[in-house]
Amino acid sequence: MSETAVKESFKLLDTSTLVDRVEANLVELLQQRKLKVGDSIPKELELAETLGVSRTVIREALLRLRMMGLIESKKKKGAVITSPDLFGIMSKSMNPHVLDQETLKGIFEIRLVLEIGMADFLFQRISADDIRELKKIVSREPQVTDHHLFNIQHEIAFHGKLYEITGNETLKKFQKMLLPVFDYVHKSGLLKKQLHLKTFVSHKGLVDILEKGTPELFRNAMRNHLENHFARIFD
Repeated sequence: MSETAVKESFKLLDTSTLVDRVEANLVELLQQRKLKVGDSIPKELELAETLGVSRTVIREALLRLRMMGLIESKKKKGAVITSPDLFGIMSKSMNPHVLDQETLKGIFEIRLVLEIGMADFLFQRISADDIRELKKIVSREPQVTDHHLFNIQHEIAFHGKLYEITGNETLKKFQKMLLPVFDYVHKSGLLKKQLHLKTFVSHKGLVDILEKGTPELFRNAMRNHLENHFARIFD
């Protein structure tokens, strides 16, 4: 959309949605001008003239962008584009007590998908020291029983180590936010309660495959490890 078209789009706006629309169009305008992290954005007056709105509206929209971490003020440069701390922003709203049921279930499912999908990264990056550390973590766990479906402390220790081995910092940050939500959904009654738990691959079994197996074997084993969670979604 050209700058003229962006300006024209405001002619039919309801004033109650003006700041919302200006915020969206500001982001589009900055992208259109191909501004990168560290680049200065246009001054308030120029933005107001380009978009055909008051400086007051522009100021409010820019404040929202600052709150999202998309821009920040720099001495002698004014407002500049920044790389937002996505997980810092998400963590403020990733409270299971304030999320609706569909969102909670969706987050529960995301964790299952991520852990099945990390196999190739693990096998590419795992070391002998990592295997030793995983064995040490497993040795501190109680013997797995049919009723040992999920324990937040054991999950954080074992699965947290898996995320660390991937070497993907984004995954590690995401996992820290996912586990508390996963624990909440597990205990909350949002999912079906299983009367009979199925036998599943233990953490020890997963370590054995990481040491001697293949990514494909690990994917299948992790799917089996999580089987009782999938059953609560599909059965």
